[in-house]
Amino acid sequence: MHKVWLNSYPAGVQAEIDLSEYASINDILTRTCHEFPNHPAFRNFGATLTYCQLERRVRDFAAYLEGLPGLGKGSRIALMLPNLLQYPIALFGTLRAGMIVVNVNPLYTPRELEHQLRDSGAEAIIVLENFIHVLEKVLPQTAIRHVITTEIGDLLPSPRRQIMNFAVKRVKKMVPRWNIRHSVDFCSALERGQKSTLRETKVTAGDIALLQYTGGTTGTSKGAVLTHGNLVANTLQCSVWAESKLRRGAEVIITALPLYHIFSLTVNCLLFTRLGGLNVLITNPRDMPRFVKELKKTRFTAITGVNTLYNGLLNTPGFSDVDFHHLKTAIGGGAAIHRAVAERWKSVTGCNLVEGYGLTEASPLVACNLLDWEYSGLIGLPMPSTDISIRDEQDGEVPMGSEGEICVRGPQVMRGYWNRPEETDRALIPGGWLRTGDIGVMDSRGYLRVTDRKKDVIIVSGFNVYPTEVEDVIAAIPGVLECAVVGVPENVTGEVVKAFVVSGAPLSGEEVIGFCRKHLTSYKVPKLIEFRTELPKNPIGKVLRRELRPPRVVPAVQAAAGQGARVQ
Repeated sequence: MHKVWLNSYPAGVQAEIDLSEYASINDILTRTCHEFPNHPAFRNFGATLTYCQLERRVRDFAAYLEGLPGLGKGSRIALMLPNLLQYPIALFGTLRAGMIVVNVNPLYTPRELEHQLRDSGAEAIIVLENFIHVLEKVLPQTAIRHVITTEIGDLLPSPRRQIMNFAVKRVKKMVPRWNIRHSVDFCSALERGQKSTLRETKVTAGDIALLQYTGGTTGTSKGAVLTHGNLVANTLQCSVWAESKLRRGAEVIITALPLYHIFSLTVNCLLFTRLGGLNVLITNPRDMPRFVKELKKTRFTAITGVNTLYNGLLNTPGFSDVDFHHLKTAIGGGAAIHRAVAERWKSVTGCNLVEGYGLTEASPLVACNLLDWEYSGLIGLPMPSTDISIRDEQDGEVPMGSEGEICVRGPQVMRGYWNRPEETDRALIPGGWLRTGDIGVMDSRGYLRVTDRKKDVIIVSGFNVYPTEVEDVIAAIPGVLECAVVGVPENVTGEVVKAFVVSGAPLSGEEVIGFCRKHLTSYKVPKLIEFRTELPKNPIGKVLRRELRPPRVVPAVQAAAGQGARVQ
């Protein structure tokens, strides 16, 4: 393989990373805490943890976990938390104890939550009280033995802690009633851990750090096994790529994407921890006016987001008044960045909106544009220590400039899928290559462009929706004979879910949507329903979703521009 992309690397950017630099994620945190003990590490609702304070609380939480009956190295610990100060403590504390983090979307329905907890075999969970009523419904069907609860304001100083928690629970009534016996609150867990001895569990690059759940191409949610080595590698790859722009101990990043999403976890949390930077955690980025107020108070140097978030900020009154003089980079991932959004962002902020490409199975970053490049519609160059091969259906490399499936090889590629050897064998092929399922082209400079994507996956505001999962829910509605789900373009979210339904009994679109809301997270719920007498099928009876999708008739230039960063 001729690595043509290396000719496009700027001077000073290494072609390879040094995998021996850190033994684990724990090693990254420890070194940063010793180098920058008094620097701010994470900020949320005006409260700040320095690296020294973070290290102490991580140590206490690790000691608490080690003292729980039945837990030990390799135990799976679920984190069901939004962006709060509790998240990095729980994340790094779990890893320091030699245990495995299972990230859980707090907005999951009981059905979705039960599947992930059962599949992962998680034995403990840290959950925000706002969502614990969902856990209560499925707890008996899982292996969870230890429940650690927390409230939004738990790590704020008094009296703000008490005021925040009272307002959330009693005034806004955001915490439904729940009753789980023998649960322990997060602050008590830290206090108990402080009084306990920590067994410094040895963690190496080959140990599992995360089970990061993704649907892949099948729609069946499965855990990508990401080791400490995988995550360290991707963190170092990002560091090499960004070192010309970002300085150690001097950066402030706005973290609005949820840390349970692999893009935000690696690029925001891990990269900026290695840099000794400050993560400003935005708990509810959907509250755009409050989000903009936070931006006005912060001298931030970096921000990540999806197209929807950037577009939302641009359309929020007051955003153009934010001080952007310190902003060095804005990175787009999770879904394609629209040209109009990128150009307007540059006009308002003076900073380029840079696109990258990746997927959960690659920790996630695979390729990225240079941080000072104008929007191009390309997804960039392969990262250091990363090989890209464009292949045909017979697994042969296609000529330069020809379309094929994007295949990836590098130290950031997952070990496989948790307890799914057949799925692993389909995704990981001889030579250490990962099939992405995305169709793309590499030009003579080594730049990649995505020309098509996984055929059935729908991307709503950067989140994957798998048609099979939605179809299974709709098929359970009395009277439904057949159904199929596809994505259709939408200006705000990129795509929305559309369902085609064949019904043998009177049924309204409102009834279908209402049923789905009871069983699916909001972004997975169909926004459009079309009733038909039959669905298109192939000769063996398989529904042909491609014939239900709206035709892609766009000028060639616009088609290229429409492709962008997708971190699944």
